Formats: sequence, C-alpha cells, structure tokens
Amino acid sequence: MSFNSSRTPQVPMAPQGEEIASFRSYLDAQKAVDYLSDKAFPVQNVTIVGSDLMMVERVTGRLTYSKVAVAGLASGAWLGLFIGLLFLLFIEDGGPAMISAIAVGAGFGLLFSVISYAMTRGKRDFTSATQIVASRYAVLSLSETAGQAAQLLREGGFLRNEVPLRRSADEASAVPGAASYPAAPAQPLPATHAPAQQPPAQQAPSRPHPNFVDEHGRPRYGVRTEDLQQASDPDAQSMPPTE
Repeated sequence: MSFNSSRTPQVPMAPQGEEIASFRSYLDAQKAVDYLSDKAFPVQNVTIVGSDLMMVERVTGRLTYSKVAVAGLASGAWLGLFIGLLFLLFIEDGGPAMISAIAVGAGFGLLFSVISYAMTRGKRDFTSATQIVASRYAVLSLSETAGQAAQLLREGGFLRNEVPLRRSADEASAVPGAASYPAAPAQPLPATHAPAQQPPAQQAPSRPHPNFVDEHGRPRYGVRTEDLQQASDPDAQSMPPTE
C-alpha cells in the first residue's frame, strides 16, 4: 500500500496547486522536494509536473554481427544458469546438469540473436535507449502551504536555477510598454477628375443674303417679291412698266 494513495486521484486530472519553483532537470526538482522533506515540510502537498514532454532516443553505438552474437550468448548463458540452479535444488549431483544448461542456453541465445538480426537486413544497425523527458519541471504546492515552501526553497538557494516562465503572445501584448497601437488609417488617394467636356462650339451664324438687308446691314421687313426680282435683275429696272 502506498503512503500517498490518499492524494493519488483515481481518475486522471490536472495537478492542483501554486507553482513555487521550476527547474531544467528532474534531479534538481527532486533535490528541492528532498530539501523540503528535511525541513519537516508536509511534502504530501507537493507535486512535480513535467511540461513540454518529448521522446528522446539516444544512440549508444553501432550494431554488428559480433556484438549481436556476444549479447545473445550472454543472455542465453544467464538463462541456462538459472535453469541449472533449479537442477541443483532437485538433483543431488546437479553440477554437470547445470553446466549443460548453461551451454545449451548460450547456444540457443547466440543462434536466436543472430537469426533475428539477419532478418532485419541492415535496417537498424545501431543500438539506442529511449527516454521520455521534459524541458521544464515545475514544483507545485497547495495554496495554504505555497508561501512556506517558497520561503524554504529561497533560504536553501534552490530558486537561483529557476526556469523563467514562457510568455505567450497574449501575455506579451499585455505588458506595459509593449502594447501594440492601431495602425494609422490609410490616407485616401486624391481622386483624379476627368477633364470636363467642353460644350460644342457654336458656329457663327451665316451672313444674311444682301437682298434681305438694307444699306446699313439691318434686316428688311415686308419686302415685296417684285423688289427682290428687280434687285436681282438690273435689266428689269430699266424697262418701263407695262400698262
């Protein structure tokens, strides 16, 4: 039975509490909690939370047939040794049986590992170790004990290596002096007016016929047709009127 089973929720849920410190490695966070425990602080109110989880595969070396054979031989020999020890418990003279079990286990381990590696056809010629790590480890405490925990960690010098919190874009815009001002409205471009169409020029009136004006150029009114004919035919003016 676990000592902190009362605080372990049966249903997964987000951790509760106020952040009192943050560290870059889990060992630093573990040391901080251990320091609180040494100071008789109720550590059952503390939670270590890792954020920004990532899977890290660390390559440990190159894989060859010789390394595969040695690893299979060793694992098979350990299995044979275990079986040989069981023979010693139930057989009076189990020494030869134990040696045989070790040899058979080593042979099977060697054969099995070499065949398994050959089936991969060189697709994975390296050895590695996979780990789940976090880029930031925060130490949380319940609200009623957060102030006391922060004071103890400050006295112990654990807050010097604290990782600063990342500011989101919304929080950064809320910082005084970093507020973004609205852009000035674009000035409208001056409208290009098309040149006004000039009214068609009025043609000058044609000059009246000389027969329709007097000697001063003024228009005549009530002129008889006979006068016009006489004006246009000078020979008719010299002929006397007929009775």
